[in-house]
Amino acid sequence: MPPNGGTLHHHVAVIPSHLIAAFSCFALLAPASAYAVSTAPVAPEAPASARQGDFFADLPKGGELHNHLSGAVTTEFLIELAAGDGLCITTDTTTAVPPPCGPGTRPAADAVTDAALRRQVIRAWSMQDFPADGNGHDHFFATFFKFGEATLRHPGRMLAEVANTAARQNQFYLETMISPASRPARELADRIGYDADLDRMHDKLLADGGLDAIVRKARADADATDTEFRTAAHCDTPRPDAACSLPYRWISQVARAGTPQRVFTQMALGMRLAERDARFVAVNLVQPEDDPVALRDYRLHMRMLNYLKTQYPKAHITLHAGELVPGLVKPEDLTFHIREAAQTGRAERIGHGVSVLHEDRGESLMRYMAERWIAVEVPFRSNEQILRVSGDAHPFATYRRHGVPVVLATDDPGVSRIEITDEYRRAAEMYGLGYPELRDLARASLEHSFLPGRGLWNRDVRAGYRPTGPCAGERQGAEHAGARCAGFLAASPKAQVEWRQEAAFHRFETAHARATRPGSH
Repeated sequence: MPPNGGTLHHHVAVIPSHLIAAFSCFALLAPASAYAVSTAPVAPEAPASARQGDFFADLPKGGELHNHLSGAVTTEFLIELAAGDGLCITTDTTTAVPPPCGPGTRPAADAVTDAALRRQVIRAWSMQDFPADGNGHDHFFATFFKFGEATLRHPGRMLAEVANTAARQNQFYLETMISPASRPARELADRIGYDADLDRMHDKLLADGGLDAIVRKARADADATDTEFRTAAHCDTPRPDAACSLPYRWISQVARAGTPQRVFTQMALGMRLAERDARFVAVNLVQPEDDPVALRDYRLHMRMLNYLKTQYPKAHITLHAGELVPGLVKPEDLTFHIREAAQTGRAERIGHGVSVLHEDRGESLMRYMAERWIAVEVPFRSNEQILRVSGDAHPFATYRRHGVPVVLATDDPGVSRIEITDEYRRAAEMYGLGYPELRDLARASLEHSFLPGRGLWNRDVRAGYRPTGPCAGERQGAEHAGARCAGFLAASPKAQVEWRQEAAFHRFETAHARATRPGSH
């Protein structure tokens, strides 16, 4: 049982306040050069397997839109951070704790040199070797409590590791989730308490500059972390890492198992940040959807988001919804979560969406999502590990048949022990997708990103991705674009990243001519 008698929570486990507060630090955007108007993009360096001609490693894979920073870092890197910071590991629960290392603990540095301890830590902090007949749900969420202490001190180094992995996997953009200024946000929420009148509650947060002081704190933390990121990724040296040219944005996490005042305050903070700092784009609710408090307050949370969207119309909303299966919750709770997220919570993307076939009027819900261009973020491995849902039991193909946009994601690749290449490979193997379908999944992940500006493509999933706008008459991704197209790219960070990916697709199709010709699988 976690501290304070809570349950283990989704992606941000219930952990001591000093742990949660430290999640407020994180890095920022790629350098301005990542948004240069140049139409002669430089692709991320390919991994060794790609250079040897592996189809899935070489495949351009768009952006990562559903990614939790603390869960995305590899377990080996977390061990390195823990050792470097002099942390300890408890011998009974394999949990990282602050020094000094007293009875019942071992120095985390031992996990660097002691192979047996290293294997034990990796298994405790990830899904490595987790038995198929075990409780994947509980083991998965328990990992965040166990390694939480190791994630607190070097968010910039963590981002560099995650961004480098994304670039080496031939991705072109990253949105990752963090909890900005979580400690002061909790303190403000607890001080003012909850008011069921949301307009009045919002006024209380703004009174005396309370919320704006936390916004400034979050931005200052971000500035400091950006400095660490640039150092870790060698961005200001003659040999910068691939991460330095990868654009990225931040999604503010909201801990849905908290008190109503804490949830509302985190929402308001994330949306106010999104309107005041272009480095932040959206909010998302995290922690297990089946948590008792999250279930009890689900509709309340959607109403909160609905209200705050009127106050912060430029802020984006993407929500974990439908990360549920029969038996995990009572039948009633399977019938409305995705619809509430899309309609009341105003979600522009849905994370997981596994329970859609159990929703009341599920067919009309999917039509609604298709008509309004609401995408579903699908992390195959995470769904299999936590919910035991895969293959024909997964709604991936059902969403696609109904014209709902779908993007592939990793969720927590460090915990799951995967990379985005694995997810594209699984899509091809489980559902028989060929190159055109995989290419459209990659395009969708950039088109549905929260990067500002118009994209290159029409918004008709069934018709495929057809170019529209000033660049429609150009060869997509060409080294040189006409004046109108170049002007359009200069004004749209989203279109610039999509243009880079199209250039990568042209190179890929040349290298894999047989596999990418029409009709190939």
